[in-house]
Amino acid sequence: MATPPFNISAEAINRIAEISALLERHNIALEGEQGLKLRKANRVKTIHSSLAIEGNTLSEDEVRDIINGKQVVAPIRQIQEVKNAIRVYDLYSQLNPFAEKDLLKAHGIMMEALTDDAGRYRSGGVGVFGESGLVHMAPPPQRVPELMGDLFAWLKKSKDHLLIRSCVFHYEFEFIHPFSDGNGRTGRLWQSLILGRLNPLFEYLPVENMVYANQQEYYNAIGASTREGQSGPFIDFMLNEILKALQKNIREEAPNKVSDKVSDKVPDKVPDKVPNKVPNKVPNKSELSILLMLADNPRLTRVELAEKSGLTENGIKKIITNMKAAGWIERKGSNKTGHWLVKYDLNS
Repeated sequence: MATPPFNISAEAINRIAEISALLERHNIALEGEQGLKLRKANRVKTIHSSLAIEGNTLSEDEVRDIINGKQVVAPIRQIQEVKNAIRVYDLYSQLNPFAEKDLLKAHGIMMEALTDDAGRYRSGGVGVFGESGLVHMAPPPQRVPELMGDLFAWLKKSKDHLLIRSCVFHYEFEFIHPFSDGNGRTGRLWQSLILGRLNPLFEYLPVENMVYANQQEYYNAIGASTREGQSGPFIDFMLNEILKALQKNIREEAPNKVSDKVSDKVPDKVPDKVPNKVPNKVPNKSELSILLMLADNPRLTRVELAEKSGLTENGIKKIITNMKAAGWIERKGSNKTGHWLVKYDLNS
């Protein structure tokens, strides 16, 4: 069994300990109505993020419309990319991340009608190009089946922590570049699947979203690992992103738990009628939850806030009206292209 070259830094060891501790302490409702809402909201974000990295220009709202079977006016290829991704992510629970045949199956669906060799390893040479020209020349095509076979054998048999194995696999996959097209989206999906075997929480914290938020750092980490001839820098980067994603998720969940800032007696739902007065000086649980979400992502729409919070769009509209009146948030720019500025001190 060939072992991919990688060094585990002291930082990586610390990150593994922190991530493991958070996973042990933090639970998320994976079943029931709330679990379905989380799955639906994150599926939209995941598909949008992974395809946007590859140059797909469809918005989250347009991706959501395609998922819901609505008509979207856009380039045929971009719509096909979304439809293919929907089919692949619908198979999430059925794909075995340790089975090479499942990787080929996933790629075949992901790239159907987009490339002639979907579901098959490439038969020609391929290079990765950046702004300055050729960044990486992948191994010759005749070596790809052997390299991928070795990589899967190591993934299955290695005793290294699954966090480490997921990062090493992701980097080595991108280094080998086994397909003529679709390597990026397939590699990110596969690390998410591997992490899902560590904890089902990672279905809600997919790698695609982490990379989309930090694309340049992602490519820098791949470049640094390639220059060093081992995936240590990429491991450090991805473990940091995983830790940050977990911490962010906990912050978003916090308003739904006991808080010394918010009374447990505050109702979870926003009343149908909003009092004609300036809201209280302290946000209630629903308001605090929305404030935290907007602080993490100021470009969230009302639809996205509703899906993430479990509230209705009408309820979100009323909360935003209240918070604007209280001076806690301010809209910058237009409704379509602008963003929210959170003025409330979340550390108070």
